[in-house]
Amino acid sequence: MPRENREDFRGGIRYAGALTPSLIPLILKLGTTYLRFKKKAQKAARIFQKELRAQGIDKQTAKAMTEIYLESSHILRNFDFSDFLEPGRPNGEKNI
Repeated sequence: MPRENREDFRGGIRYAGALTPSLIPLILKLGTTYLRFKKKAQKAARIFQKELRAQGIDKQTAKAMTEIYLESSHILRNFDFSDFLEPGRPNGEKNI
């Protein structure tokens, strides 16, 4: 490996090493916030379904409407993670 590439590599490792201690608390906070959000969404969905049933809507319809209500809380579905599956290939397509 040429000398300049080694220096770039070392600089990248130093940068990653300096960034890691900051990322760990951030990831933990984001994870905690996400789990709290999901818990509140589930609670709201139970209340929503209970109210629908109290208004006289049948169980199957109330369940279907609750699923539609919960779709907005599936925030990870809004992101496209396919690039992480196999870089350079759309939707994680594999070689055949």
